[in-house]
Amino acid sequence: MPVTDHIREKLGQSPHKPGVYLMKDRLGTVIYVGKARDLRKRLSQYFQSSRQMRWDVKFNALVEAIHDFDVHVVRSEPEALLLEGKLIKQFLPRYNISFRDDKQFLMLKVNLNDPIPRFSLTRMKQNDGARYFGPFANSGAIRRTLHLVRRQFNLRGCRPLTPTDADYKHCLYGNLKFCTAPCIGNVTREQYCHQVSAACDFLSGQCHEMADQLEAEMKKAAAGRDYERAAQLRDTIADLRRATKKNRDFVRVPYNLPLALDPERDLQDLARALGLPAAPLRIEGFDISNISGTFAVASLVSFWRGRPERVHYRRFKMKSVVGQDDFACMAEAVRRRYTRLLREAQAGGAPRDDEEESKGVVEEMQVAIRETSARVRRSRAPQRARGTQASEDPAAPQADAPEDTYAEAIEDSSATSRSASARSNLPDLILIDGGKGQLNAAVAELKRLGLDSIPVIGLAKEFEEIHRPGVSEPLRLGLDSPAVKLLQRVRDESHRVANSYNAQLRLRKISESILDECPGIGDNRKAALLKKFGSIQRIRAASVEEIAEVSGFGVKAAQEVKTFLMARQG
Repeated sequence: MPVTDHIREKLGQSPHKPGVYLMKDRLGTVIYVGKARDLRKRLSQYFQSSRQMRWDVKFNALVEAIHDFDVHVVRSEPEALLLEGKLIKQFLPRYNISFRDDKQFLMLKVNLNDPIPRFSLTRMKQNDGARYFGPFANSGAIRRTLHLVRRQFNLRGCRPLTPTDADYKHCLYGNLKFCTAPCIGNVTREQYCHQVSAACDFLSGQCHEMADQLEAEMKKAAAGRDYERAAQLRDTIADLRRATKKNRDFVRVPYNLPLALDPERDLQDLARALGLPAAPLRIEGFDISNISGTFAVASLVSFWRGRPERVHYRRFKMKSVVGQDDFACMAEAVRRRYTRLLREAQAGGAPRDDEEESKGVVEEMQVAIRETSARVRRSRAPQRARGTQASEDPAAPQADAPEDTYAEAIEDSSATSRSASARSNLPDLILIDGGKGQLNAAVAELKRLGLDSIPVIGLAKEFEEIHRPGVSEPLRLGLDSPAVKLLQRVRDESHRVANSYNAQLRLRKISESILDECPGIGDNRKAALLKKFGSIQRIRAASVEEIAEVSGFGVKAAQEVKTFLMARQG
């Protein structure tokens, strides 16, 4: 691919600093995210003619698709790694493989409000009052540093929230004197919290004294020819410096999701490809998400003039579908969405039953479609009279018609379509994520509601094939088609919303407890019990008097909890 003047100019402006670069195609979509120690050197490698001659299909395809790129300068390589992972998870570029899962970088967590605070590793940062350190780009370094911190400050590494004498009997940390054992009263809680605070200061960067001490021991071991010990100390110092080096946590990524370069032109191209009488100003997309039939949900996204209109997004939790049945889920989502729209349209007009209102809405839309179709045909009449070659599809606009004539017809027809859509709140095009099965399920529901005049298509992901009702062969426009790019944006957005809702329900289920079913136990009481005892098993083993000591409980409430848990045992 010849290097354009635009790319050559941006390469010359790229700094010799660490950072992250984002490759974009001609529609502004991020297709690859990478990191570099030297941004200018790394970016220049993509456009070297010698490298493009290599037999690397993926690399050549990536370079051919690059239309523009952006760079973000950071302070160090670890920061570049953190930002790279964040951006890949946000944009899911098709040429990236790593970091596309939901796995986050490790962080250290300590809650000073716990009965006996302890350091633990986590990947999720929550608003729970705890103190977090990280994230850390090198997980091995932080694990080894945590082991060093526990040894240096005599901190516990056991898991119970509140250790007891029974836990101490089997505690390796306490028996080896690695921990001061506050659980059995060797030190008071205040003394132990001072140890934890000192460890927090150490992890915040106040570790120069220990690093100097370790370096002196390393030199001493090397002088005594104890090279194995010296190598271990050298690695420990390196891990310590990696773990305590200041890195920024990129919570707000300095980048916005790109839009199409010309959404109006994409809509016109889509109208030509599908043979629509007008540009589909409002497009609604549906997608289904479930895991082996559980947490089945659907999403609805709405695009106006080729751009997302999030105020009209909707999410559906399946009510009537049992097991894994994507077709039935799609049918339920479509049925619930447009039944509600018809009901809302009825409420805004004269009181009529659902069937009459549905017919009235459809009749208005059909009149608008017939009027716009006639206008488009009249705009092409002069070209037909001059013997212009007709399209294979008589209903499709002519590809060789003058652009200004077609644009004028599209604008006139769009005005009529907008007025009909304003009256009915119905979309100009419905996009179903899936093949013929999902499409047929949606079409059947629309027909039952009397809305079969709304154009509806399905987009199969493997080859980006467009399936149409009543047409056996799918339509393939090519991956570079502006119409396909527009449909991909709608489909990907509906996929994102459905998956995020599914993940939200799964996390909610994981956080549920058997205490949710206990009458009279709210979120505050449940949190207080779990903070005091740590688990359901410990609450079940506790006495009524011990439960009654928890904030918000009395003897009567404690007895009710005890009775409930014993009844649910086993």
